[in-house]
Amino acid sequence: MSVINEATDKKAILNKKNSSGISPWQIAVKKLKKNKLAMFGLFILGVLALAAIFAPLITSYDRDLINMAKIYEAPSFNHWLGTDELGRDVYTRLVYGTRISLSVGIVSTAVSVIIGVILGAVGGYLGGIVDAIIMRIVDIFMCFPFYLIAIVVAGIFGPSLLILMAIMGILSWPKIARIVRAEVLTLKHREFVEASRALGLNSRKIIFKHIIPNTMAPIIVYATLGIAQGILSEAGLSYLGLGVKQPIPSWGNMLSAAQNFSVLVSQWWLWIPPGIMVLFTVLSINFFGDGLRDALDPKIIQ
Repeated sequence: MSVINEATDKKAILNKKNSSGISPWQIAVKKLKKNKLAMFGLFILGVLALAAIFAPLITSYDRDLINMAKIYEAPSFNHWLGTDELGRDVYTRLVYGTRISLSVGIVSTAVSVIIGVILGAVGGYLGGIVDAIIMRIVDIFMCFPFYLIAIVVAGIFGPSLLILMAIMGILSWPKIARIVRAEVLTLKHREFVEASRALGLNSRKIIFKHIIPNTMAPIIVYATLGIAQGILSEAGLSYLGLGVKQPIPSWGNMLSAAQNFSVLVSQWWLWIPPGIMVLFTVLSINFFGDGLRDALDPKIIQ
């Protein structure tokens, strides 16, 4: 009787532990919440996202409204960040520029992640000649100087938002492909993959339903940090006049006003606000990305 009672007590203890257990993702969220810099970055990104979505509600001026009577007006109560060379409200364009800059970063990163994850997973799982071909393509793309190729392509097709997103996405996928391939090489010999093969699942189902979901942690971290790189790349190309085309505002083409020395000296409100937006956005994404990487690393205990 005592043996039965002891077994029952152990079973109850195990059930209690299982009921109070939390998943790895819940542990990651708990660790992320303890990281103050990561939460600060997430807060700033949330504010920027809300500003981008509700831009028409937080500014009373039209984005492209030209008023030649108010050229280069300094910041005032009517125009919080002054006006530009066409009398347009800088604050309004800065808010609308948040939409463009964030969209470029997100879409270009999404393109690179989709291409890189698929090719990296296929190459890592199938191996052999398929893996060799994909890795040689990766090596070729990684040899391309990013800005030189981007400038050439943008120069051929002209400044365009869609072209800019496509260029950045297509030239940035090799990094995530290498990361995913390395993860897949460690996963494809695990028991759950062997069990999937034993059940008769084909390679496509195994890759997309079982292997890729188990590589989501590094993919999420890469995607987060890739958005910051996308924003910086857009700012650089737009500054050179090869990114987002006027009159569509982006932080990059607003910074292009700083090419004029007189603007640098006399009209600080044309280039300092977009520069600050780029700085704080990239810093916030990096803070959040670093915190996310630490939270998803099971070796780091907080």
